[in-house]
Amino acid sequence: MMSSSCLVDAARALACRDGQAASNLKLVSIFFIFFTSVVGITLPVLLSKFFHGKQAYDKALLIIKCFAAGVILSTSLVHVLPDAFGALGNCQVASRHPWKDFPFSGLITLIGVLTALMVDLAATSHVDGQGNSHSHGHSSGKSTGKSHDRYERIDANEELEIVCKSAKESAIAIVAEESGEELTNAEELMKMKQRLVSQVLEIGIIFHSVIIGVTMGMSQNKCTIRPLVAALSFHQIFEGMGLGGCIAQAGFGFKTTLYMCLMFSVTTPMGILLGMAIFSVTGYDDSSANALILEGLLGSLSSGILIYMALVDLIALDFFHSKLMASDSMLKKVSFVALVLGSTSMSVLALWA
Repeated sequence: MMSSSCLVDAARALACRDGQAASNLKLVSIFFIFFTSVVGITLPVLLSKFFHGKQAYDKALLIIKCFAAGVILSTSLVHVLPDAFGALGNCQVASRHPWKDFPFSGLITLIGVLTALMVDLAATSHVDGQGNSHSHGHSSGKSTGKSHDRYERIDANEELEIVCKSAKESAIAIVAEESGEELTNAEELMKMKQRLVSQVLEIGIIFHSVIIGVTMGMSQNKCTIRPLVAALSFHQIFEGMGLGGCIAQAGFGFKTTLYMCLMFSVTTPMGILLGMAIFSVTGYDDSSANALILEGLLGSLSSGILIYMALVDLIALDFFHSKLMASDSMLKKVSFVALVLGSTSMSVLALWA
């Protein structure tokens, strides 16, 4: 039964292989994907610059982030992970040792999750260490010594009243100063955490985009590439909105924001060009067993990273640790609806790619 299905798949792939038509489609896709990537990632950033300070700005940004979290979670579970299982479950791979003896897709996905956790823990420890050093630096100068009796005992009651009033005013000033410093440190730590999340998330998305681009660039199957052009264009818009929302909330400087937007926009087109160059130089067959194994392993690793980022650093962080959402039950419901809509929009695209 397996051999007959493999023969059917091989005949179908052979009928769709057309190098010239595939090259034309890939050149068109480079411009479409770059344009949609720029639109997707810059839209939240530009809106944040325009509406920053407005009353509904923080709420709108939170809803966009929840929509993006749904997009990224659906991308990892509905697009990347099934493709990785399909690549390692292909007839050419599944008939070999050790690929037929163990579910390597699940194992590599688990490794991706644990790797993202390890990076997150290391970076968070570094951020917390910086916050503690700042707080110690601020509190080191506050010390009290023994008071000396420099007043003559002319009127004990009057002196006691003056001392108590002075001590009360000093205590109020110290408490206000310390509470202000604690609030500032907490805001700085939250901002550093948001920047960390944005950077790690972009690494995972870029890794995934490179895999998609190189795989598409090496492909000579016009039947596969044609629906991919439209699907990847929408994919880049939604994924770019997610990453752009995180970048906007993190409050990076102009140069860093421009660099992160540019890196996201050019990664998939550059991956397509790289895949086309690899094929033209080596004639590497994207349907060979080695190519399928590499695609399956890298896709599984990317899926694990994106699953961790979506669940831990986006969904859990916003729904369980956001003071704005905790104080507004309606905002929590709207954010959940946005999460479902983001997941649904990317899941529907799986009908075409």
